[in-house]
Amino acid sequence: MEAIAVDCMGGDYAPLEIVRGCILAARELGCKVYLVGKEEEIYPILKKAGEDKNPLLEIINAEEKIEMNEPPSNVLRKKNSSLFVAAKLVREGVAQGLVSAGNTGAVLAVGKFVVGAEEEVERPAIGVALPNPKGKTVLIDVGANVDCKPRHLVQFAVMGHTYAEVMLGIKNPRVGILSIGEEEGKGNELVKETYPLLKATRLNFKGNAEGRDIYAGTFDVIVCDGFVGNVILKASESLGLAVVQMIKEEIKKSWLAKLGALLLMPALNNFKKKADFAEYGGIPLLGAKKPVIITHGRANAKAIKNSIKVALEFLDTHFNEKLTQNLKTLIPEGVNV
Repeated sequence: MEAIAVDCMGGDYAPLEIVRGCILAARELGCKVYLVGKEEEIYPILKKAGEDKNPLLEIINAEEKIEMNEPPSNVLRKKNSSLFVAAKLVREGVAQGLVSAGNTGAVLAVGKFVVGAEEEVERPAIGVALPNPKGKTVLIDVGANVDCKPRHLVQFAVMGHTYAEVMLGIKNPRVGILSIGEEEGKGNELVKETYPLLKATRLNFKGNAEGRDIYAGTFDVIVCDGFVGNVILKASESLGLAVVQMIKEEIKKSWLAKLGALLLMPALNNFKKKADFAEYGGIPLLGAKKPVIITHGRANAKAIKNSIKVALEFLDTHFNEKLTQNLKTLIPEGVNV
């Protein structure tokens, strides 16, 4: 049986919501979950829920935790922290995937250096599937690698291609590189040096993508370095929250607006479901040897359960095996990566 190790001490609502999410996963997904963290805090939550004797839920005691504002490198020294212990369970094969809502930098650190990267992968990268009117667009990298070389972006493109194809069911995904203009030759040095390399691959490379293409569905995969990608991701999240708040303020201004909002409620709820991170769970660190799923610091039980589900889907689809194969076949010999 596949098992997922969960860092129960990471996140704004740890350990309560994290443990509740593990309980939901055991009940609904039928998978083994290792709950890693302070046993004296985790056990009472399980007991209260009547799940303290559930064989699918096993506590692994870890006395330390990584704080959200702590330098990410500390996780490699704090070897009795919940995050490090959870990653070690994956490295040793006790668990087959890792989920954490904790310090993102620390999760990246254990993903790269404890779980480890696939042999063909130079740098694991974070890929996120953003909604568009036609489906999803994979943006990669969104924060794992802030300084990149052209060969890294080529590998990110293959990772994004594999994610779109295997996890999202998009055949022959259209790949673009994020730039400031659609014409070849536009962009900074990194983009201009990467462009011909991507063109020489066997990917369905369609050229430069502009910022407007991210949510338009023009491309299925858009590649960028982690600095740019993280700014886009954080700005998008902030914009979404601002739009919701502005709509709420406008609705309060008149009874007619309130009536209109009531009529629009089903559509608004559907939109919320598409945009809600809790529905998707977490985002993957692509290229790690085993699934490493990073979920939001504000993750609730539903988000944790769905993050565990994502980890299981990566295992069930044999994503890593397909990624390794794609890295060999989609980048021809002679392409200088």
